Order: sequence, then C-alpha cells, then structure tokens
Amino acid sequence: QLQLVESGGGLVQPGGSLRLSCTSIGDTLDYYAIGWFRQAPGKERERVSCISSSDENSDYADPVKGRFTISRDNAKNTVTLQMNSLQPADTAVYYCNKVSNLWPWGQGTQVTVSS
Repeated sequence: QLQLVESGGGLVQPGGSLRLSCTSIGDTLDYYAIGWFRQAPGKERERVSCISSSDENSDYADPVKGRFTISRDNAKNTVTLQMNSLQPADTAVYYCNKVSNLWPWGQGTQVTVSS
C-alpha cells in the first residue's frame, strides 16, 4: 500500500522560507493530482495548494497566494512546496495527498514560524 512521506519542515523566523517535499513508497504519485494540506493546532485540516498530474495546472488557497509555489518532478516522484514570506499563521503540520479519494495520511512535517 502506498505510503506518503513528507519532509522539509522546521523552525523559521517570520519572513523566512522553507521547501517541503512529498514522495511516496509503494506506488507512484505520477498519475494523480496532488495537494498540500496543513493542520494547525485546534483547527481542521485545509488544503493550501494542489497541482495536476501533468504539472499544467496549479491552485492556491487565498492565504498563501503569491507566497507559496507548488511543483512536481514525476521523474523523481516528488511534489514540492516552496514557501516564502512565511508568517506565524503558517505554523502547522503540513501533509500531502491526492486531492480526492485520499490515501492514508502520512506523518506530515511540522512547520513553525516564530521569532
């Protein structure tokens, strides 16, 4: 069964950047539209960005538009989220998954934005 693996999180000061990576074990991400989601303490999980299987289309939630960029490299089985101008409100555990018919969630990667 496919296992999702997220990495790249950490502690960063406001205004800083992080680059998150998503890959899979047991199957490929290639054929699926993939989203990045986040869940902050006490809040529901929300999708912040998604990208089509062919890398032709992407979408962003309003809070991250202009600051986050999603991309994918199907040859490397990786979907990446470049996060710039990070704000404390971006603090959350970040996950990747299909945009529908979800796979089991991975462990996620913690992003903490704090001075």
